Amino acid sequence: MNSSFNLDSGQNSSRDFDTLPEQAQIQCWHTWDASDVREQLEATTPLSAEEAAARLAVSGPNRLPEGRSSGPLARLGRQLRNFLIYILLAAVAITGVLGHWVDAGVIMAVVVIQTLVGFIQEGKAEQALSAIRHMLAPKARVVRADGQHNVDAADLVPGDTVLLEPGDRVPADIRLEKCHNLKIEEAILTGESEAVEKSPEPVDKEVVLGDQTGMAFSGTMVSTGTGRGVVVRTGTATEIGRISGLLARTTTLKTPLLEQMDRFARLLSIIVIVAGVAIFSGGLIFSGLPFRELFMAVVGLTVAAIPEGLPAILTITLAIGVRQMARRQAVVRRMPVIESLGAVSVICSDKTGTLTRNEMMVTTAVLGQRRLDVTGEGYELEGMVRQDNQPADATKALEELARAAALCNDAHLDFRSAPPRIQGDPMEAALKVFAHKASFDIETSAREWPRQDEIPFDTQSRFMATLNHDHHGHGVVYVKGAPERILDMCGAELTANGDNAALDRTRWNQVIADLASEGLRVLALARKPVPRGTTDLAVEDLDTGVELLGLVGLLDPPRQEAIRAISDCHDAGIRVKMITGDHALTAGAIARKLGLRNSERVLTGKELDDLSTEALQQLATEVDVFARTSPEHKLRLVEALQAQHGVVAMTGDGVNDAPALKRADVGIAMGVKGSEAAREASSVVLLDDNFASIAAAVREGRTVYNNLKKGIAFMLPINGGESISLITALLLGLALPISALQILWVNMVSSVVLAMTLAFEPPEPDVMKRPPRPREQSLLQGFLVWRVFLVSLLFLTGIFAAWFWAMHHHGDQSMARTLAVNTLVAMEVFYLFAVRYLDTASITLRGVLGTPVVLGAVATVVALQLLFTYLPWFHDTFETSALSLDMLIFACLAGVTVLVLLEIETWVRRRIWPARLN
Repeated sequence: MNSSFNLDSGQNSSRDFDTLPEQAQIQCWHTWDASDVREQLEATTPLSAEEAAARLAVSGPNRLPEGRSSGPLARLGRQLRNFLIYILLAAVAITGVLGHWVDAGVIMAVVVIQTLVGFIQEGKAEQALSAIRHMLAPKARVVRADGQHNVDAADLVPGDTVLLEPGDRVPADIRLEKCHNLKIEEAILTGESEAVEKSPEPVDKEVVLGDQTGMAFSGTMVSTGTGRGVVVRTGTATEIGRISGLLARTTTLKTPLLEQMDRFARLLSIIVIVAGVAIFSGGLIFSGLPFRELFMAVVGLTVAAIPEGLPAILTITLAIGVRQMARRQAVVRRMPVIESLGAVSVICSDKTGTLTRNEMMVTTAVLGQRRLDVTGEGYELEGMVRQDNQPADATKALEELARAAALCNDAHLDFRSAPPRIQGDPMEAALKVFAHKASFDIETSAREWPRQDEIPFDTQSRFMATLNHDHHGHGVVYVKGAPERILDMCGAELTANGDNAALDRTRWNQVIADLASEGLRVLALARKPVPRGTTDLAVEDLDTGVELLGLVGLLDPPRQEAIRAISDCHDAGIRVKMITGDHALTAGAIARKLGLRNSERVLTGKELDDLSTEALQQLATEVDVFARTSPEHKLRLVEALQAQHGVVAMTGDGVNDAPALKRADVGIAMGVKGSEAAREASSVVLLDDNFASIAAAVREGRTVYNNLKKGIAFMLPINGGESISLITALLLGLALPISALQILWVNMVSSVVLAMTLAFEPPEPDVMKRPPRPREQSLLQGFLVWRVFLVSLLFLTGIFAAWFWAMHHHGDQSMARTLAVNTLVAMEVFYLFAVRYLDTASITLRGVLGTPVVLGAVATVVALQLLFTYLPWFHDTFETSALSLDMLIFACLAGVTVLVLLEIETWVRRRIWPARLN
């Protein structure tokens, strides 16, 4: 396309856009490239209503497409996509066909309960795209051929001329033609905490989004000033529309736990099916049982081998973790992700509002030869001005610097609230807080030195000035602005005792460069005394006689709790990476203050664009600070880290973070200052916007995983002992020591009640000192496999010992099965105390007493077993019989034996293999 018609060509066009055919005009507007914003536009010719309607028919409405949400049936289907559920449903069908309706009903109840819990927890449909749509402006002030109109933003077309005022949400991507002190908050797109000064001046073709000062982007907010510009992109072609499309194409990964549980379920199911077929075939040959009885025995084996309570325990454990996280000001939107936090090996964090406070603060002041440090956080009033770690001396120069910061200022602070509420520009609010920390009485000074006139800040002049008089008529002009501009105006500088000295321009230039290299935004403050009675102020009045007071360096300060949390993450073997849209110098300075590793090297978005996928994967693991990044960069970084087998958590608050939040294993959004799009794309929302809550969430996630492993270590031996006892009975031609329905009772009542207590176990002392577990690590390995095998054999021995003892003394099969069931439950109770401390002694006061939850569960199980053993209804349903006291003592002794043997095994193992086997 001819560059004379391209709005972002490198030359000033003749603006003969209207000579193109209509279709070519629309194409011209829609092929506008966001990276090429160099032309300074002349005034545009407003469109007529007819022309706007014609373009709207071609370009379409200025809105984003509706996102597709999951319906109830789809959510229900997701809950049923579980291999264990398939096996249980098959067992329901088979037992129902055979007429065993009680068995079928109990198994079906397990399926229904598990499905409903998951259905309710996952009930909220994905709303991220909808949240982005809601950020678009509902109305726009447009100039058409017949005058100004307030129109629906959806009716804007490329070529429309739009007017912007403070408080307006930008309705489309607009190339600015005219600006007056225009500042736009672009944090939702770039992550920068400061409003961006806009100007129609040309910029370099290759600049990143945050440096495109000649553009106003859809969805951003006008902070101050006014502007006029021409619409160049609408709808999905805008920057925010591009992010919406990127978000729609981004897939959500399955959590590591669900992947492990899926693999475990498939493996277990295959083993159960193969074993069932083999046992059935062997039973036909060796047992001599009738076909129907043998088939029901194999069904009982299937029921015994499948841990029906495991899905319930998984759900309960995760639900408790969700509740614990809520207490830590974190809302978990997708329950399985709570465990994923425990596997996180990399945390990619946005800077603004997450690692920093999203509040400007003066951290440094330079007066003459003195450099002063300012303590405190954000807009909090606590803090002071210090020199060499001591309170700075109160000098005339410091007093005048503070006076200039307070009086040449339009911000208002409400000191009655904590922290103070601000009205106006955040940078000016920070200057007032600095004046307060310098022990300057802001309110009294404002009354004693009222403002008579002012020169407002303008992007062309790059300074602001106020004329203030005291009540005796003495006048002073206070000036603040860009340091280079203020130095051009100054011929002298103020010394510490209030005298004037010649301005050392070379030294001040070096000071400015040093402050900028630390990532600080630098402002200069100056003054000019004026004759008594002066009431008017003009720019020309400041050409001579201006005295430099000093420089201040401003920064969005890091959160102190974030510094501690990052240290905790490093101790836990977790890499923390900062990915921000801010400048590289600022990002590096903040990274050093936060204690990030490799903070000396900062990789920019432009450098990322030049890297291949393989090179990016390599660098992503080495570099910890990334600056000037776009949504695509953040998404590529998350994918690169995942390709290196990392479990990645991503934090953010802007629309630009949403695709990466969705793609990450754990997306963590800020709940206070974060956008709705970020919250809806995430799986965890922090209600306090505090990075420290992420470290607490990792701790909770690791605890959930450890407790889940304890639950598996508790339940699998029970199923193993039941299964092996049935296999042994079938192969030896013996009567089954426990029936299928009795097995269901044990698995779904006593086992679940006892295993639930493990979900309440507190974190282990060294939980945050261990490295993250590998993503592909199996739930069953090392010591856990050995413990399941050993305890299964102990349970097998106990079940058959009880069966043979009862048959020998009483000869009643019903009584023998009842004793076998009670012996199994007694062994479960005592094994619970052993499994709570897999690597330490269990027979201690702490282990025996347990927690109130453990003791309550034991009391509940004992009560249920007494009902099972002595209530007639249970006798009829489960074919049980009442037991004598000596039988109950036998069951208890079996449980004590299991605990003692496991205590001996733990003692031996700790001396032979002191290192952890799991």
